[in-house]
Amino acid sequence: MDNGDESYRRFLQGDDKAFVEIIRDYKDGLILYINGFVNNVITAEEITEDVFFKLVTKKPKFKEKSSFKTWLYAIGRNTAVDYLRRNSKQKEVTTEEIREIEDERLSIEQAYIKQERLILIHRALEKLKPEYKQVLWLVYFEDFSQKEAAKIMKKSVHSVETLVYRARLTLKAELEKGGFIYEDI
Repeated sequence: MDNGDESYRRFLQGDDKAFVEIIRDYKDGLILYINGFVNNVITAEEITEDVFFKLVTKKPKFKEKSSFKTWLYAIGRNTAVDYLRRNSKQKEVTTEEIREIEDERLSIEQAYIKQERLILIHRALEKLKPEYKQVLWLVYFEDFSQKEAAKIMKKSVHSVETLVYRARLTLKAELEKGGFIYEDI
């Protein structure tokens, strides 16, 4: 659910905390998107800062013809294109610099994807029965064996094995409802 429009509306009414929410929710994705244009994470971060600076200083009107995220990314794209036009002189880059930039980009993308997946999994976990949530938490997030989880939950090992199986199926179904693509849940 995209609540950026509500946060932006609150910001325009003087709520500075709402702008912090916007930055928190969209900064990382916007950096990765802009990096696709400029192929330099540091430059992408600077352009992203420019986008947020524009929101603070110019306070453009969000006309709600699209989602807030779409609107924000369009501003990001335009800012990146403007940057590329201003800096159209190509500088020579060594192969080693290209590898370093690519490694850094991949690292940031992987961290972002991992974080997004964890958020989706935690949201889905909140929808499970408490017993399912507890057993999955103990076994997968706290790395307890099923035998240790059985002791903690005061259940038999077989009971915990069954709970883990059913909880995984329920979690998988909940994630699929949200459009989550899983590899091995």
